[in-house]
Amino acid sequence: MERPIVPRRGRAGHREVVAVSRGATTGDREPPDAPEDRERDARPPTSAVVASLVAGAVAALSAFLAAPTGGALVGLAAAGLLAGSLRRSPRVLSWAAGVGVAGIALAGYLRGAVEPLLAAGVALALAWDLADHGIALGEQVGREARTRRNVAVHAGTNLLAGGLSVAVVYGVYLAAAGSQPVAALALLLFGAVALASALR
Repeated sequence: MERPIVPRRGRAGHREVVAVSRGATTGDREPPDAPEDRERDARPPTSAVVASLVAGAVAALSAFLAAPTGGALVGLAAAGLLAGSLRRSPRVLSWAAGVGVAGIALAGYLRGAVEPLLAAGVALALAWDLADHGIALGEQVGREARTRRNVAVHAGTNLLAGGLSVAVVYGVYLAAAGSQPVAALALLLFGAVALASALR
């Protein structure tokens, strides 16, 4: 038969009683201010939003250099990508990307220079992909997580893939298109489809 525990007298005994009473009241529960109890902010990380905005601005500027009308549409698409990213709406992102592709196609139809159009295509695809990736990151790890390295690696990888795709498209254009604007437009659209497939 075990003997009951009798607390010692004095300050040492008082500390033991207080420790036992605290352990009995708290038990195995976590403190109320534990990180798991707080609701996670599911908005996209700031780094992804800023990177998407910069890529969208580059796309708009490049398309504007090729043809101002097409550049205006691409600028509208960049604003739509920002709105879709902040609202966490993949549907808005898709519509904005469609407007941007239409702007690049219009700039090509107006016989804009091929080089800025290709740069606009890469930047637009990168802006859309970064906005979509930011929404996924916000849902998975939250806005306050450390995601700068993840966003930088993601952007660098996609930029490399886009650059290689555009190099192939530009080489084919130089070899086959010549002075045929319709053929050049068809090759640019084919390059946009190939670029989108590579980035996804």
